Amino acid sequence: MNTPKQDGFHMPAEFEPHRGTILIFPERAGSWGRDASAAQQAFAAIAARLSQCEQVYMLVSEKTAETARKLLPASVELLHIDTDDAWARDVAPTFVRNHAGEVRGISWQFNAWGGDFDGLYADYQKDDAAADEICRVLSLPCYNARPFVLEGGAIHCDGEGTVLVTEACLLSRGRNPKLDKEQITAYLLEYLGAEKVIWIPFGIYNDETNEHIDNIAAFTEPGKIVLAWCENPDDPQYAMSQADFDVLSQETDAKGRKLQITKLPVPHIPVCVTAEECEEYDFAAGEDTREPNERLAASYVNFYIGNDCVLVPQFGGVYKEDDARACEILRECFPAREVLPIPARAILLGGGNIHCVTQQLP
Repeated sequence: MNTPKQDGFHMPAEFEPHRGTILIFPERAGSWGRDASAAQQAFAAIAARLSQCEQVYMLVSEKTAETARKLLPASVELLHIDTDDAWARDVAPTFVRNHAGEVRGISWQFNAWGGDFDGLYADYQKDDAAADEICRVLSLPCYNARPFVLEGGAIHCDGEGTVLVTEACLLSRGRNPKLDKEQITAYLLEYLGAEKVIWIPFGIYNDETNEHIDNIAAFTEPGKIVLAWCENPDDPQYAMSQADFDVLSQETDAKGRKLQITKLPVPHIPVCVTAEECEEYDFAAGEDTREPNERLAASYVNFYIGNDCVLVPQFGGVYKEDDARACEILRECFPAREVLPIPARAILLGGGNIHCVTQQLP
């Protein structure tokens, strides 16, 4: 079978028009606690706003279908597909489109962010099968990219030939250890229909995905990027963000444009899980666990761009000023969209944020 590039397909940018957005209703006790209602309400808030401007598809299990239907607007379409967790960005297909507007999916191999080396849970067969099943249910052709291991949160595209990734993630030993950087680059160019991959060294400190790109940097339009920034020299994120800035400030995109970089500060003090929150988790055998006061990978770059809105994570409490500043900066980046704050601590406790739980369908 040909690659998407050979067939004239490429991955559009997130800020281009969507047919819809895919989410997965959360229930895993090791991510969302024994009582997942707070996370479910956060996912429902995301779905409700997006349903005003595009079709929303929510994957549900037999166990969660009734609760989901009660919480979600009637326009949200429920897809009865079992998964191991709720990270649609990473387990749903990556979608590509051609110039005629035809859409196809890509099914990467999924190994729970590291497989036997440093994966986050041992049983991930349902997640690994989700992309093919979603394409089947939506009647979309699907490219089989296996055995290449990749998650949707590990790539960002500008829709004009440029792909953004982190070395920390794509060169990690739990992904594709037999491939070198050049081979991985070539694979991405073929399957994403792109011309250039920009590698930055780091993501967000303590990001258990091995530092996905979608928590540290994102395209807001061609040639323009937001970068998670840290203003405290004593914070480990400070040097990581600076190293990324140094690379990006010297780079051009696939069209030869020098990148315009907007700095989007992370919360001024680390967001940490409390002892009380830790007691709510119920971890399965072989699952990565959390400890009280463990630092979470909080970043405002983990926003999601809908057809007429940008949904921005908010952490509340002592972070109210940080929350407000993030929205203010993003309103300047997206003047034609409503920038909407979404309370998202319940999602962060699962390990990611709004971008991690959404996947756009062009």
